Formats: sequence, C-alpha cells, structure tokens
Amino acid sequence: MLRIYNTLTRKIDSISPIKLGKVGMYTCGPTVYRDAHIGNLRSFMMADWLRRSLEFQGIDVTHVKNITDVGHMRQEALEQGGDKIINEALARGMKPQDIAQYYTKRFLREERKLNILPATHYPRATDHIVEMIEIIDNLVQSGHAYHVKGNVYFDVTSFENYGELSGNTISQTLQEAVRIETDPFKRNPRDFALWKLGEHGRDLVWDSPWGSGFPGWHIECSAMSIKYLGQKFDIHTGGVDNIFPHHEDEIAQSNGFVGKSVVTTWVHGQHLLADGVKMAKSTGNSFTLSDIESKGIDPLAFRYLCLTAKYSNRLNFTFRSLKAAQRGLLKLQNRVWELGQITRTKEKTEVTFENWESKFLEYINNNLDMPRALGLCWTLLHSSLPQRTKLTALLRFDEILGLGLANVSNTYEVSEDIRGYVLHRNTHREKNEYEKADQHRNEIYHEGFVIRDTESDTLIRPKTTWEKQDTDRPAVSSSVEIKSQLDQPDKVDFTIGMVARNFVGDLQRCLDSTFEWGDNLSIEAIVVNNGSTDDTPSWLERRSKNDRRISVTHTDHILGEASARNIILRQSRGRTIIMLETCAEITGNIFDPIDSILEDKSIGVTGPFGLKSSDLRHFHDSKGSAGDMDAMQAYFFAFRRARLSTVGFMRESFRFYRNLDIDYSFHFKDKGYRIFADPKLPVEIHEHRAWNELSEAERDDLSQKNFARFLNKWGSRLDLIVSNSPTHQQD
Repeated sequence: MLRIYNTLTRKIDSISPIKLGKVGMYTCGPTVYRDAHIGNLRSFMMADWLRRSLEFQGIDVTHVKNITDVGHMRQEALEQGGDKIINEALARGMKPQDIAQYYTKRFLREERKLNILPATHYPRATDHIVEMIEIIDNLVQSGHAYHVKGNVYFDVTSFENYGELSGNTISQTLQEAVRIETDPFKRNPRDFALWKLGEHGRDLVWDSPWGSGFPGWHIECSAMSIKYLGQKFDIHTGGVDNIFPHHEDEIAQSNGFVGKSVVTTWVHGQHLLADGVKMAKSTGNSFTLSDIESKGIDPLAFRYLCLTAKYSNRLNFTFRSLKAAQRGLLKLQNRVWELGQITRTKEKTEVTFENWESKFLEYINNNLDMPRALGLCWTLLHSSLPQRTKLTALLRFDEILGLGLANVSNTYEVSEDIRGYVLHRNTHREKNEYEKADQHRNEIYHEGFVIRDTESDTLIRPKTTWEKQDTDRPAVSSSVEIKSQLDQPDKVDFTIGMVARNFVGDLQRCLDSTFEWGDNLSIEAIVVNNGSTDDTPSWLERRSKNDRRISVTHTDHILGEASARNIILRQSRGRTIIMLETCAEITGNIFDPIDSILEDKSIGVTGPFGLKSSDLRHFHDSKGSAGDMDAMQAYFFAFRRARLSTVGFMRESFRFYRNLDIDYSFHFKDKGYRIFADPKLPVEIHEHRAWNELSEAERDDLSQKNFARFLNKWGSRLDLIVSNSPTHQQD
C-alpha cells in the first residue's frame, strides 16, 4: 500500500483507509480571481498522482477540491486587481461573481490539458456560507471563538495543540512571511478571523448572527471538507505555503468544531521555483500554462517535467528544462506510436510483466517516487521484452503517470491522401529512384508530417506544435546557454551592453547616441531582448542586419535582470565594457575619458552616477561630486573586461534591476578595486519607464528584497566602504 510523508506526524506513514477500500481526500483548490500559476498546478498534479496511485491499487477515492470564488476577499483588494482582465471586467460593470466564473472555467480547462482527473466535487465557497456560519457559531458557543463588533476571531489559546502541524507554536515567534494584519479587535495577534464585518461598498456580503459580513480566509475549507467527506477523513493536500497559517488554522477550527482530529494524513508539495527564485508576477517569473503553450510546448511537457523531481523537493523551473522535458515527452510519445504500429501489423506475442509492475509500484508506494517510476519506463523500453508487452506495460503505468499515452495513436492519425502520397514515394524507393523519393519526403515534411522508415514499414505522423514552431528567431532560456568568451582576446575597444524590454524608442535613442559619438571607434553593441512584446524584437532584427556592430540575443521569456546582463558579459569581446540603461542618452565623447580613468589599475568601475554609504544600510546619490564611491548606478557602468576573470558575473538571484548595481559594485570592491565617479561624463538620463510602470508597492517590495540579498552578503563588510577602506591596487 502507498506510504507517504505525513506533515502532521513528520514521518512516512502508510495510507490505511478509515473505510475499507475507500479514501476521502481534500485538496485546497484555486482562488479564482486570476489564473493559477504553474506552481499551483504542480501542487494539483501531486494530488492527482496520489489519487491515481490509490485508484490503481483498487481504492475508491472521493476527491474534493474547493473553488475559492472571491468570497473572503476584501473589496479594495479586488478593485486594485493587478490583473488586466479583472480591471477590464470591473470597468464593464461585471461583478466579482462573473470574474470568478470566468477564471473557474479557465482553471478546469487547464486541469484537462494537464490530464488531471476531475475531482468528485468542486464546491464553491460562496455556495457554503450556511455551513461556515454553523461552524463559526459552534466555535463561539464552545469558547473557541469570540465576537467583537461584527467580527469573529478564533482564540488560538483555546486550542491546546495549536502549532502541531507547522511547529509554529504559541510560545514561539511567528514564522517569517506569515500574513499579519493589524487588528485592534483581536485579543491576541495570533488569533485569526472567522468572520469579518463587511466594509462599505462590498458586493459579496451575507447576513449572519454577527451582522452583515463575509467569511475569513480559512473557514471555507473546514466547512466544505467536513460536508463532503465527513468529520473524519483520510488525506488533505496542498502546497507547503499552505502549512502555516492556512492549514494550521484549519486544523484548529475543524478539530475544535468536531471535538477530535478530523484529518489523518496531511500531504504538502514543495515550492516550484522559477529561474532559481520564488515566482512573483511583478518580477516576470510567475508563469501560467498559457505562457507555456505560447511557446508551442505541450502542457503535458510540464507534467513530464514535474515527474522528474520528487513532489517533496523543490523544483527549479526554467524554459530550458521545460524544453528538455518536451523533447523527452515527444520521444516517449513517438516510441508508443511506433510500438502501436508494430504490434498492429506484425507482432502478436505478449508475455507477462508482473515483475516490472511490482518494481513500478515499489517506487510509487515509496512516498510517490515519480522520478524512479518514470526512469523505469525508459528502462522498460530498452529491455528485451516483446514489443507488444512493452506497449501494454507502458499504457498500464501511464494510468498513474497521466501522460496521455493511450491517446497518442489518435493524435498521430493522418489522412488517406497523405498515406497515398507516402506510398507513391515508396514506389520511387523500390525503383531506386532515391532523388525523387527524397524530394517527396521533403515535400511531405514541409506539409507538416514526419516520416520514419523502419526495417519493415514506413511510419508517418503529423508534426507536433513544438516541431512546427518558428525557428527564424532563436531564443535562449538562460545565461548558461551562452558560451563565455572570457578566454578569448579583446576584439574591439568597447562593448556597449543593453537589456531591452519594450519601449523601442528609448532603445533606439540610446543606441543612436552611442554610435554618434563613437562612430570612428572599434565598438560592438550587444543587446538582449528580454521578453519584449512590442516592436522591439523586429526592430532589432532589422537594425542588426544593417549594422554588423550590433548583435542581438532574444530570450524566450523574461529573464531576471542579472541573468540578462550576464548574457552580455559572456559574449563581450571589448577591452572596455559599458553597461547602459536604455533610458540613458550619450551627449558627448564618453570614450576617451573612460579610457583615461581606467588606465589607473586600482579603479575597477567608473561612471557619472556614484553612490556613497556610511553604514551599508543607506546609499546616497553623490550629487555631482567626483572621486571614490561605494557603488556606481546602473545607468552607466563601465569597467575593463579583463576584470571579469577576477570579479565574476552578476548574482542571478537578482531578478529585478534595483540594487543589483550596488551588489555588483561590491564584487569589485571585494577584490580591491575602487569605484570612481566622474560626473562630467556627458550622459543624460530620461524617464525610466520600466520603473514608472510599476506600482509604488511593487517598487518597494522588489527593491527591499534585492537589498536584503545585498545585506545578507555584504552587511558586515564595513571595511569596504570608502570612509573605512585603504586604497588597494591590483593588476
């Protein structure tokens, strides 16, 4: 039987159904005022594999997945939106319920694309207000909750085992990043809301014994899980971010209501990182299934990718790894297709594969070890088993993996006209007219089909969307795909590096002004088109074709700022590198002064916009003063390429540009180099559109996170600031 890590007991437990042959499982479902990101979808796939594994072994699973349809949201949060669809819907007079219905349909469609089995029940929060009120009223009557001016709070001190799931007990400090709201009505800051007084202008409110209001964040899951699965059920799943406070609070209110433990096993899937850091919409790495499909990639390639890591381990999502998963999935699908063709026409022999299935289940039952189960499928394909047996076993195993292998033959079907064309081509082959046969093969290929000649037959299938995608503009997924040129000699005097993301007019101004003042110099311009959605990509292609000094690298999604800049640094061949923001305009000769400054081997970085600090916590603009600085602003950041072999590349944990320049400046300072500002360098700074298009809250959040990264590495190095540091010289 399946054994899985139980967050509650902190050990791997066997699933022992409360009712013989039946399991009740509850999954925290989506909040439907936005698309689910792929991190959410990974958690739902984990629950799907858990369910499939149980059903594969004869267990009847009742699966409940709630739909949080805006019932608990504050009206102002909804109106702030942060999503163009929500803003547009509100502007057209749509109600929150309409928005929730829109995103619910999208979510269910995405589940189908990922081959996630439909839940037995998809209860909506707004349809279960009566059940929530019943539980809340019971908790008030039993002393677990209290009422203050239309609000009801759970008293965590009334629940002895509070913190048993997360380890975040009452006697300890709240975990970092927990939602903490300032609420004067609470007796204890840890108490959480069960019911909130409806604020003015809110659409979704309901009558209750405590007045008109709406449910708190956690109560819906208690109400719906108990209604559909009873007061004792087997499994509750979610992501690790749900453990505290959501699931901790759910345990308190559910157990407090029932009077005993409600859930036997709690299963949590680990985080999905994107490009090495937590996904966030503001940093451009909160990807959805639509983002994957827009690259021509099969959604099931994401399912395949998630199979390559244990659900309990963090998985770093990159488009590079996704493309590798797409290739792996396509290869597996092709093998299933080929096996199907062979067994349909030739081989009839089939032998038992009990030993293979036993090994497969051994991996599955060992805490859902999906990577080893997937690996066994490839071992099976390379085994000496008869072809028909291989196909039967693969399709059997896919009942758990869920890669849709049984549907391959349907998606690979071709018309009789195309098959006739293939027969015509084969006639030429039989007559040794290979040139004509190859011509037909190429024509068939360009019509969107793939031909595979075997020893006994010719197989043909349609190209996948992935295979049809346009390759005229190759794109990279990460900086490591770019071969470093650091071991190569200088090729030109100056490398001008720019990262462009939309605002093509700013890019053009920056490039034109640079070339105007360096027209007679040996210059290369390296531009990274970092996921632009305007005319920037096509403009860059036209410009680079007409100007050999310009080279362009396109990314297939928005890379972090440091990663995009490292693409420039890896490709650069200039003796001196000048990194420019596209909001900068060169208004005079910058090249001779920079060369002169950097002749001093003690200087690592120069530019016009220096920063100073006295404590590493606060950095101030030098306000036009010249001389040694503690950091150089990224508007204009110049240094010798040879320094990279000592200083290294930028830290790619910096997805946002803000404070990246300070961090990189300290990489130079740590190696003994000075940061020298020359405010007379002729550079004009225009509006920084990428900054201005962010909300104030987004600016603060992103800047603070980057500065925390800086302090974590350099916060104790007061010896590196100008006021405390001797001048070091290093060749």
